[in-house]
Amino acid sequence: MLTNNFFAVDLGATSGRTILGSIIDGKLEQRELTRFPNAIIETGGHFYWDIYALYSEIIRGLKVVAEEGIEISSIGIDTWGVDFVFIGKDGGVLRNPYCYRDPHTDNAMEDYFKLVPKDKVYEKTGIQFMQFNSLFQLSTLRKNNDSALAAADKILFVPDALMYMLTGEAVCEYTILSTSQFLNPRTKKIDEELIGVIGLDESHFGRYVNPSDMVGTITPEVQKMTGLGPVPVVAVAGHDTGAAVAAVPAQNENFAYLSCGTWSLLGIETRDAIISEKSFEYNFTNEGGIEGTTRFLKNICGMWLLERCRLEWTDAPEDVGQLCKDSMEAPAFRSFIFPDAPEFANPSNMVEAIQAYCKKTGQPVPQTYREIARCIFESLAMRYRQVLDYLKDMAPFPIEKLHVIGGGSRNAFLMQFAANSINLPVVTGPVEGTAIGNIMLQAKAAGVVNDMFEMRKIIADSIELKSYMPQDSQVWDEAYKKYLEIVNK
Repeated sequence: MLTNNFFAVDLGATSGRTILGSIIDGKLEQRELTRFPNAIIETGGHFYWDIYALYSEIIRGLKVVAEEGIEISSIGIDTWGVDFVFIGKDGGVLRNPYCYRDPHTDNAMEDYFKLVPKDKVYEKTGIQFMQFNSLFQLSTLRKNNDSALAAADKILFVPDALMYMLTGEAVCEYTILSTSQFLNPRTKKIDEELIGVIGLDESHFGRYVNPSDMVGTITPEVQKMTGLGPVPVVAVAGHDTGAAVAAVPAQNENFAYLSCGTWSLLGIETRDAIISEKSFEYNFTNEGGIEGTTRFLKNICGMWLLERCRLEWTDAPEDVGQLCKDSMEAPAFRSFIFPDAPEFANPSNMVEAIQAYCKKTGQPVPQTYREIARCIFESLAMRYRQVLDYLKDMAPFPIEKLHVIGGGSRNAFLMQFAANSINLPVVTGPVEGTAIGNIMLQAKAAGVVNDMFEMRKIIADSIELKSYMPQDSQVWDEAYKKYLEIVNK
């Protein structure tokens, strides 16, 4: 029996985990080793991530590997995008990184566009405009005379920073760099003009690496702490969506994908970036994929809405499945929200924010957890259709089905709503797409697979897929018209 073991670190915006991935005679198996919260720290008027806590959790997971006597071929790390860590000239971490939800970037885009016009920024990068993109974070920090930025020798994105803490090697991985809004997708490098106007240059970042490139081996310090030998660290798709899309078990290119978690990311996989008047108008993004592909997509709100409401409800069941089932008792299409409205980004109370939106738009105000949950699910399904319609208008091929990956794919009610709304088949799986993509890119680095087609075949042969066919299309078409009237007010 031929076995290759890989250690995957998968960090999301609310939790993280370490996973042992094994390729055994051409089939993928995985086992969760550790799971831990990733809490936002609020102090001094700012929101931070705890990079040291995340590093400690990686060490804890590696200790489990050593204690169980497992021989691993490599380590790979994926995280959310845009956020970064400052490293000083002495090699030390200067400060915990800001969280992308920090309000310091309010109005940041408008300030930056005084330096470089908006249309020029998009033409250079093809990246969706969001106020927390790395470019606007750095511009804001420079404007505010941030002391950590002033002292920084290197600026490392979160997965790159964690790899640095493990290996001492400063790298800049392609897929995570592509979330920054200062990568030029044509040259595959940092655009010097965009960062030059805020006093930075290419030397502030690590050496370029691509998915499946070797970064280095864990340091003697890490070896001593964990009890492991000089295990290689491999750059996977450092951006979790890049890793997740790598795990889509598609048979051909005629598909769209939805990575459904705290965020929803809906897009297609193309060979070349799509930068046009339409993509600019629709605010689509071109992010780096594996093997030179481009992930042409749009970031939209996801299960963040429900996650926040669950923290506030006192009468809702803790079991998400039961909560979803209960929501089907509420009337259909009673109220809609625009999931990407600014008031839902990080409100002090999500339930009140949803109720206020419905009141403001002249709709019945949902009161119970059942009504609010149904409003969220139906609104997300409608938003999927809205964005998919944009994609159909720009895609260089026909879109025949939607592949859904990530934790949200387990919500059977939302998946059926999505199929009904878009009037296309929805295929779900894998649930743990980011971890699987992470593992398979390590497998490619180890020579176990040769390319993404072999990766996807192993994935398809190793997991259970579920399909949802459209139902009640005419009813959903009418409801979609109502949704558009509401969100366009």
